[in-house]
Amino acid sequence: MKDNEPALSSFQQVSLVVLRTLIGWHFAYEGFFKLWRPAWTREGALLGAWSSAGYLRAANGPFADVFHRLAGSSWLPALDHGVSIALLVVGLSLLLGLFTQAGCVGALALLSMFYMSQVPTHGLHETGNEGAYLFVNKNLVEAAAVVTLLAFRTGRIAGLDLLRRGPRDQRPRVEEAA
Repeated sequence: MKDNEPALSSFQQVSLVVLRTLIGWHFAYEGFFKLWRPAWTREGALLGAWSSAGYLRAANGPFADVFHRLAGSSWLPALDHGVSIALLVVGLSLLLGLFTQAGCVGALALLSMFYMSQVPTHGLHETGNEGAYLFVNKNLVEAAAVVTLLAFRTGRIAGLDLLRRGPRDQRPRVEEAA
C-alpha cells in the first residue's frame, strides 16, 4: 500500500455501511418471514407454510426445467427451509458485519439463483411485479450493490469483523478495497 493513496472519506465509509445494513436487513427479514410465516387470510384464518413451489413453477430462465422439477420434488420443504435459513444467515452476516466477505458471497449466490430462475426478457409489466423489467431487475441491481460491498470490504470499516481483525490503525484506503 502506498502512503500517498487517498483514504475513503467518512461519507464514503458511512454510505457503504448503510448500504450493507440495508441489504442485510432485506435478506434477514426475508429469511425470518419465511421461517416464521405470519400469514393469515382476510377472514383471520392461518395460512399454510410458505412454499417456493409457485415461484419455481413460474421459472422462465435458462435453468427453468431444473426449477420446475424442484417445484414437484418431495424434498421441496427441506429446500424451502434451507433457503430461508440461508437468507437469514446472510442477512445477519451483513447486518452485523461479521464474516462480511462470506456473507457477500452467499448473497451473490442467492441473488444469482433468484435472477436465473426469473430472467426478465419481456420488457412488459407482469402480474406481481411493481414495474416492467427488461434484463435488469431488482435482483440484478441488488447483486451489483453486493459486489460493491465485496469490493470495498465493508467489514473492515464497521462491524464485528473489526473485533476479529484486531485493532484498527488507520482508515481503509481506496486500493485496499480492490
